[in-house]
Amino acid sequence: MENFYVEKMNLGHLDDVMEVEAKCYGKHHWSRASFVSEIDNPCANYLTVVNEANKCVGYMGVWRIIDEAHVTNLAIHPDFQGNYLAHFLILSSLKECYEDKIKYMTLEVRKSNERAKHIYEKFGFKSLGIRKKYYQDNNEDAIIMWTENIFSEKYKEIYNRNKEYLLEKNFKL
Repeated sequence: MENFYVEKMNLGHLDDVMEVEAKCYGKHHWSRASFVSEIDNPCANYLTVVNEANKCVGYMGVWRIIDEAHVTNLAIHPDFQGNYLAHFLILSSLKECYEDKIKYMTLEVRKSNERAKHIYEKFGFKSLGIRKKYYQDNNEDAIIMWTENIFSEKYKEIYNRNKEYLLEKNFKL
């Protein structure tokens, strides 16, 4: 497997990020200006996953508000999907949440996106509601998902199980 690493998103990643956005979301994607704004936002934390060629092949954004982390977006270039890179980003973001004493993570996911929901469920996210017609491109509903307190013993087991799994896959955590 190719070596990947996670680093904070910076302006140098934006050409690759925009390519991932276009490949994953077509014409209904975030603008470059939106990402520039997020990089400069003190409440936002954006991570990228970069390959050996120093190309950003995925990213994850989180807004941090008091003791909550709200996932704003997560995308992996289609050529690199299936390599556990979303798992790597989620685990990396959770590690930072532990370091910063953030207790909960939340997100919205398309009701039809079974693959993403399955990954989030592996990380202990549970469906706790629906946002009707949340997505503007097709009025699809969003499932609201939350973790329990990540400092609970039960959640630490989930975190450690995912960490061990990625270590077995030779990720550098």
